[in-house]
Amino acid sequence: MPTLKDIRVRIKGVKSTQQVTKAMKMVAAAKLRRAQERAVMARPYAGKLKEMLGSLSAKVDTSLNPLLSDRSEVNKVLVILITSDRGLCGAFNTNIIKLASKTIHEDYPAVFSKGGVSMICAGSRGFDFFRKRDYNVIKGYPSVFQNLDFSTAKEIAETASGMFLRGEVDRVIVAYNEFKSVLAPNIKAEVLLPITPEATSGKGSSSDYIYEPSPSEIIDVLVPKHLNTQIWRMLLESNAAEQAARMTAMDSATENAKELLRTLNISYNRARQAAITTELSEIVSGADALSN
Repeated sequence: MPTLKDIRVRIKGVKSTQQVTKAMKMVAAAKLRRAQERAVMARPYAGKLKEMLGSLSAKVDTSLNPLLSDRSEVNKVLVILITSDRGLCGAFNTNIIKLASKTIHEDYPAVFSKGGVSMICAGSRGFDFFRKRDYNVIKGYPSVFQNLDFSTAKEIAETASGMFLRGEVDRVIVAYNEFKSVLAPNIKAEVLLPITPEATSGKGSSSDYIYEPSPSEIIDVLVPKHLNTQIWRMLLESNAAEQAARMTAMDSATENAKELLRTLNISYNRARQAAITTELSEIVSGADALSN
């Protein structure tokens, strides 16, 4: 049975931990507001690019642009994984890593068995996980969210499109967390390349536009912008989802610490009462012995 000193030491430790988790929750809440604003602001532009690209794809021969042309066989796959740089965000990283592993092993088992799966990992957690397990991680961006910049998204998109154009991969998939709400994370694995009209056409894409100089020329300029914007949007969505997950995890940890403190205080009071009762019994027994 723990002594009074042991319980006091544990109560002090739990209180210190509770202060840390409460502070981390407040920091995550402040970061979430900024990250959510950036993610929401990026959605309309990315959505409009999808809509325009879907409209253009219906007017041109997609075989003229390799990034719009589907491959008859998929022998090599590139998986772009977006995780966080730090932990203490619940199952945020675990869930997206599981989804990436499921995509590799269940959707493309033959490709993986032949060594045809390569990876680009944005975020330290996914990069460390798959590199330690000897996956073919061709490029990593650890600590990417310490200073999130559009140039990183552009570099990732250029690397992926370059590999696709050179025939080094036949399909590019992005696994990331899409921000929906604080309590509703949404992990997704989307096909980034090849770009298909079905994937790019959204609500309202039936609008008829007049293009100048020509749809084929515009689409050559629009495709790289679309890839850059989609990767950037996914990074922003993942960053917002990470802060939401961290805020939720720290709130849960704070509440658990509060409940643990309540239990420890009850144990401390019981132990103290038992010690007082024992001392009183000893005093009474000693007094009886002296009187006799």
